[in-house]
Amino acid sequence: MRRFARLKSLILILSAVSLIALIGIAQHMRLFERAWFNLHTLWQPVSPGSIGLGQYRVVTEAQVIDGQVDNVSALTYDPVRKSLFTVTNKRSELIELSLDGRILRRVALVGFGDPEAVEFISENTYVVTDESQQRLIKIHLEQDTTFIDAADTEQMTIGVHMGSNKGFEGLAYDSVGKRLFVAKERDPMLIYEVYGFPRFNPEESWSVHVVNDPKRDAGMFVRDLSGLQYDERSGHLLALSDESRLILELDVDGRPLSTMSLSKWQHGLQKSVPQAEGVAMDDDGTLYLVSEPNLFYVFRKPGQP
Repeated sequence: MRRFARLKSLILILSAVSLIALIGIAQHMRLFERAWFNLHTLWQPVSPGSIGLGQYRVVTEAQVIDGQVDNVSALTYDPVRKSLFTVTNKRSELIELSLDGRILRRVALVGFGDPEAVEFISENTYVVTDESQQRLIKIHLEQDTTFIDAADTEQMTIGVHMGSNKGFEGLAYDSVGKRLFVAKERDPMLIYEVYGFPRFNPEESWSVHVVNDPKRDAGMFVRDLSGLQYDERSGHLLALSDESRLILELDVDGRPLSTMSLSKWQHGLQKSVPQAEGVAMDDDGTLYLVSEPNLFYVFRKPGQP
């Protein structure tokens, strides 16, 4: 009888420890906040100003980017060229892609360290991040450019939370507010807003202002950030998380509005997106996604061209 009581006590203790461990894991994965948001949205109509990520469906899934491309990271849409740009960090390159995922050209990046993100700013002007040194690098790209040397560029460094490989993973640009959103992957996970970089007139005085929004950052129920996209039409920000397999829409006040899961059987996906690294949106609202090492995705709402 005593042996049975001891065994019962041991089972209860192990069960309690397992439950505490599961709760801890769920909290670490931000599963409670995500579940609460999903439950809340079931009873709320879609906001009229929302991008409405829940309505998107995959139309191109896991298409391999040909040309021996490896470690694609980040994605941006160029509305002038009507094409996409990504960067690779194993063999540092800036790669231009067509809207159906074909390689149009490759530009060597010299002295860029560990390029992890690229963002269109204006015609022929982009910003590239160097994750390891937390540098923002302004580049100029002409039609005949074959290589870019970082030594010839305008740069700035945001020297905070350095010392790890969890640096700048995403960029987005607000051309009206002239602010550059910079995503720090995690430990801690932050979105900086940079004003004054890049400069459009080299003769202007150098004045850079960097801010962040702790309330917004704390409200993002994702484990990491791997990409950003700013939608000029709504003023909303899309935050991509590789570890949470999620795209999160944030309104102008930083509140979550809608989500798009990148897991199997969601939004028409036959398989989960393995390692989402970049997201971009074109003029029609079509979403493009790249995943390491070299996969390309396209998502559209029903009825979109």
